[in-house]
Amino acid sequence: MPSTTGMTGVPKTILTVDDSPFIRKLLRVTLSRQGFDVAEAEDGVAALEWLDAHDQPDVMITDINMPRMDGFGLVEAIRAQGRHDAMPILVLSTESSDDKQGRGKAAGIDGWLVKPFNPTQLASAIERVSP
Repeated sequence: MPSTTGMTGVPKTILTVDDSPFIRKLLRVTLSRQGFDVAEAEDGVAALEWLDAHDQPDVMITDINMPRMDGFGLVEAIRAQGRHDAMPILVLSTESSDDKQGRGKAAGIDGWLVKPFNPTQLASAIERVSP
């Protein structure tokens, strides 16, 4: 089982970004059961506001298709700011085309999962990208 705590023994924090309340709840329940602390944002704008007000999470998981600011815009804004440029970012989306994944990789995404997600695969992806 992956480690859900950092070197200090504090649970890792995951920021989930998705416009679907159902998906955010599903991620919160799944990740909490795995021992993670979970913060939530409903789109890219809310995620940037959260990042401005809090310490950097250990990993961010974002959807692509969202109102106000989509996942690509969010990742590009984060990577351009420099403040969170080393933060691992995973995408969890219904999108799976090579074009979209290539665009994501160019923007700075560290991994891509397709909805619906498998909790074990999600935990493995987090472990793979997290410090």
